[in-house]
Amino acid sequence: MAGLMRASEPMHTGGCQCGAVRYALYAEPFNPHICHCRMCQKAAGSFFAPFASVNLENFAWTRGTPGIFKSSPVVERAFCRQCGTPLSFRNIENPHISITIGSLDEPERVQPAVQVGIESRMSWFPMLHTLPEMETEIPSSPVERRKFESRQHPDIDTSQWP
Repeated sequence: MAGLMRASEPMHTGGCQCGAVRYALYAEPFNPHICHCRMCQKAAGSFFAPFASVNLENFAWTRGTPGIFKSSPVVERAFCRQCGTPLSFRNIENPHISITIGSLDEPERVQPAVQVGIESRMSWFPMLHTLPEMETEIPSSPVERRKFESRQHPDIDTSQWP
């Protein structure tokens, strides 16, 4: 776009679980939402998929090349070929890309504002907040804890992978 200035430093960064694929957003994302459509449920392997969009000129893959699955004639979904993390949704007829909010390094900063695809929303979804809550159980013994040590790439951009 003529006259558009891209920020020199990313406003948000993100990537896959293993660190093979990283990306940067050079503008604040818009349209933060969760999609309940069946296609997004399957793509995320979950009850919904959380997305936020950014114009293509404000987006860059900064490490690796994601795999692409064409889930329809006009929709491309990017994912990490190494660990399988879903990374983006893109209608190729539009000038923006929607990244998965959970793949951001700081997902707390992008709060969904709307739900779409509600025709496929699970009937019990509205009552999830009433379920009992508990923190992740971490084994107390050092030997047992090592079995659960995360191999996940840190939520920061690093020069090394993994």
